[in-house]
Amino acid sequence: MEYIQKYLDEIGRIVQNLPQAEIAHVINILTQARAEGKRIFVFGNGGSAAMASHFATDLGKGTVQEGKPRFKVMSLNDSVPLLTAYANDFGYETVFAEPLASLAEAGDVAIAISSSGNSPNVLRAMDVARERGLTTIGITGFEGGKLREKVDVCV
Repeated sequence: MEYIQKYLDEIGRIVQNLPQAEIAHVINILTQARAEGKRIFVFGNGGSAAMASHFATDLGKGTVQEGKPRFKVMSLNDSVPLLTAYANDFGYETVFAEPLASLAEAGDVAIAISSSGNSPNVLRAMDVARERGLTTIGITGFEGGKLREKVDVCV
């Protein structure tokens, strides 16, 4: 029982310290993207890839409301054939940047999820996103790594 209480206390501490201003900024960006019919691209590696898939699913399906536009959202790590083709032919650092270069347009949104904020493929994708005029969001752990400097909003 003591372990469970310690775990719950830690979760409570984390929730109390969430960056509310940044989260509100992300909500505003997503609300605007929805209203304007812009696309939202989410991506990450490993556990962050699982989070990106889950986030895209929840945003795409879980927010459907009659009379409101739907979110146009996709997780770039969900197409294993495309991801492995880029990794094999051009290097792993291109697996998110190349699909963004093909699909993204100015005004769309790119959301990178990265614990360290230092994954080369995530950073390269954010460079492409900025070059193409996307609004960029980073969801990171620790201090945000290099990703913090490459995004409009970092949570």
